[in-house]
Amino acid sequence: MRIGRRDWLWLLAINVVANLIAAVTLNDRTVLWVEVPVRAWPGFVVSTTISALCLVVMPYWTRIVYRAFGPWIRWLILIPTLIVMAVFGTLVAIGLLTMLGYVDSWNASIDAFRDTVKISIAMTLVFGIYTTINGTLKSRLDETMLALRTKERDEAEARRVASEAQLASLESRVNPHFFFNTLNSIAALTREDAARAERMTTQLASLMRSSLSAESSPLVPLEQEAQHVRDYLEIEHVRFGDRLRFDIRIAEDAKAALVPRLAVQTIVENSVKYAVSAQRDGASIGVTAVRSNGRLHLAVNDDGPGFDGAAIPDGHGLALIRARLTRLYDGDATLSIDSREGSTTVAMDLPAVDV
Repeated sequence: MRIGRRDWLWLLAINVVANLIAAVTLNDRTVLWVEVPVRAWPGFVVSTTISALCLVVMPYWTRIVYRAFGPWIRWLILIPTLIVMAVFGTLVAIGLLTMLGYVDSWNASIDAFRDTVKISIAMTLVFGIYTTINGTLKSRLDETMLALRTKERDEAEARRVASEAQLASLESRVNPHFFFNTLNSIAALTREDAARAERMTTQLASLMRSSLSAESSPLVPLEQEAQHVRDYLEIEHVRFGDRLRFDIRIAEDAKAALVPRLAVQTIVENSVKYAVSAQRDGASIGVTAVRSNGRLHLAVNDDGPGFDGAAIPDGHGLALIRARLTRLYDGDATLSIDSREGSTTVAMDLPAVDV
């Protein structure tokens, strides 16, 4: 325990006030105000000497005793210690008062010591026991608060690790999903349209580089996520042709907002699976994002046959996104699903935080 300047100032202030009050109240006759400091200062010297000694010694000694002994043994040690502090402090204070001339002689100092030491022991025990108990309780409170903060930090770290594990799970599920189909499409285009095959290879490389980077942040700018979504849809467009129609509209002031990495792509992939693949004529997919009142509203809609949004299993991509939003934003972000025949909208609402 480090004793600071504030502790010494409090000690002096308490002793000044206590001895002034004692000088006024513990007298048989009315004391003039000019006499109060004169009557108070000897008691101030005694109480300050003893309390200063206790302030220096007791915190360290109490910590040692509390670590080494049980409850009853502690007080059997601490109470005699306080008595020793009172006796020694009184002896030092009377010596100072004698040198300052308040006590007439060294012989008279013996009587002064005898008259003072009893009240010194009583007051030291009262205030010493109170201060020790109060300090012990405060120390335990500080230790408890530290333990709670450590626990909160560990839980936060556990949530972060779990979130990263969920993200890794999501990536491992998303990336292979269209990887081999894309390679087959590239192989088919190589002879027919080499330039398009080259562009498709570049788009695939961009997607894989983003999803496989071990150091990638869980949050990315929406503009970057939107480019990955566009690359993904253009790759899928080679596979589905005119059956896949898409439109991406991101408001200018929303491009810098951070979103969970691969979240939008996963929602779009869901539309490809349940809308484009499920219909002979395919479907149209629209991605929109606007910023309003400190929030980012992002929606993916399609005109497919729809699906049961209330029966999404835990391992589904949309369920993973919902869990990630909860972890990343601590309940301040939502994923809503409105799906029916001919119209499905999956929307995210989250805080608009820029890069």
